[in-house]
Amino acid sequence: MHLAQESSRSLIPRMGPFPFRTMKLSTLSLLPVLVISAACGGSGSTDTANPATGQSAQSAPLPADSTILSKAYDPQYSVPPGFFVDERAASTRSYTVHHVLDASASYEMCTDDLVEAQAWEDTDNQARAVSGYYVTSHENDRYFEFVRELSYTEDVGNITEPTSPGYARVFKCNHTNRDGVDRSLVNGYAGKLNPGRLDASALREFTEYLWQFTFFNVRAKKVVASYADSSTLQHTLVLALLINQGSDSCDRIDVVEWRFNADPVSGEVVQQFDTVKSIEATNATGQPSLCD
Repeated sequence: MHLAQESSRSLIPRMGPFPFRTMKLSTLSLLPVLVISAACGGSGSTDTANPATGQSAQSAPLPADSTILSKAYDPQYSVPPGFFVDERAASTRSYTVHHVLDASASYEMCTDDLVEAQAWEDTDNQARAVSGYYVTSHENDRYFEFVRELSYTEDVGNITEPTSPGYARVFKCNHTNRDGVDRSLVNGYAGKLNPGRLDASALREFTEYLWQFTFFNVRAKKVVASYADSSTLQHTLVLALLINQGSDSCDRIDVVEWRFNADPVSGEVVQQFDTVKSIEATNATGQPSLCD
């Protein structure tokens, strides 16, 4: 069994398979974004074809370039209105949120048994680099959550607080089953939702919740749009991934559609991550603009 230290107060996820060090942060922001390495080139706005089909993977009209630029460079912007916000985001203290993982650290574990979930969390707590004493537990339709006060060394984070709350979660299989998922991937199998409860709203919550706890680089952090396909069980996040290409070059903004398709019978969810457009831009004067 393995514990994924996925999020601090800022909800910045960590990679699952690697060792983690908890940091106590003091500012609240939902800022995860994927690092995508690609060659520099071109200028202005460029549509990107899906290599599998030769066609653009875009499934809906994208926002105007000016809108994408303003959101990509706005330090106060992260997600659109109505986006799912984790219940712990309103906390006034620094905190961490994490999920109990399987032995390979590939996916978040699930059970519908509170006693089993608590035993898993207790074992993980004992193995953690930063452990803590048990305070209480909560549950909702999605997960069991176990609250501990975590102890930190004085060289980490907010040293004025000797402890900080940690929220460890175990999914309920009857709601979200991630068995067999590879958390390091943004394409392919994403898990299974309860088909008896599966609708557009449930898929949206799953998609937006998952975004907060998937490995993304903190520099590229914007969800430009979040929308459902009215004809199918599909939900799409439109991401603006800001990539610095060097002090003498324009930035590149990759516009990505991260789509989640759910099977209404089995509840299985498949994800697809496609770059549909690239924009070269600058914010050197404090006013975002396309490069010539």
